[in-house]
Amino acid sequence: MSNTMAKTPERMPTWFIPHGGGPCFFMDWNPPDEWTRMADFLKGLASTLPRTPKAIVMVSAHWLAPHLAVTSGAQPELIYDYYGFPPHTYELKYPAPGAPALADQIVKMLTTAGIASAADAQRGFDHGMFIPLKLIFPQADIPVVQLSLHNSLDPAQHLEVGRALEALRDQDVLIIGSGMSFHNMRAYGNPQFGPVSDAFDDWLTQAVESSPEERARLLTNWEQAPGARQCHPAQAEEHLIPLMTAAGAASRGVGRKVFTDRVMETTISAFTFV
Repeated sequence: MSNTMAKTPERMPTWFIPHGGGPCFFMDWNPPDEWTRMADFLKGLASTLPRTPKAIVMVSAHWLAPHLAVTSGAQPELIYDYYGFPPHTYELKYPAPGAPALADQIVKMLTTAGIASAADAQRGFDHGMFIPLKLIFPQADIPVVQLSLHNSLDPAQHLEVGRALEALRDQDVLIIGSGMSFHNMRAYGNPQFGPVSDAFDDWLTQAVESSPEERARLLTNWEQAPGARQCHPAQAEEHLIPLMTAAGAASRGVGRKVFTDRVMETTISAFTFV
């Protein structure tokens, strides 16, 4: 018998990524390079993984439900839930398959954790899923399950959702929170919000990079951060809450900022947990 122990495969990380503004990566913009750095970041993300995921669980800012809902269709259609963009952006394709068995597993895991949930065989994939994944995994050959937010937008509850799903990481399932670290529609393009977004981003980075216990405490109380409600107005924090599920699934893993950029006069960042 060899005295060399087999190396445990590195588990999948969890991500919180920005998905941009509507179909911004697939259209002309003014200035033309406004979203280029974010697009390049997303295009390079797959190369940071230890191996190709067997499946993806995508928590999107664009699906809120009165209980946790999970897409369970075999081939969900795309939902073009953005408005006023060029006609060609409503013809974008991302034919990734669903994963009905994984959806059922997720419902069972959440139920075991005392979190009400249900499979939804009719729900399609919204743009919080297919816009970033077209850049990250353009082949669209990895099965995807989309997970809703609870419409309470309770950060503690969404941390618990992540904790309930942590074991999926050891099954080579990649858990992604898709949102925006700054999301105030009235503030984009206003240079007065630059310093506000900077202060919030500094706080958020410090929270993510804290010890697991401190990270959970700070994220639960994110409203106490400087400029919190200027960056995410009341009852409109759905673009931040996917971060909580990614952080919850991190368990005792290390969090760090892996991308930041100035977009439309505000600071936008991405985080990973390993």
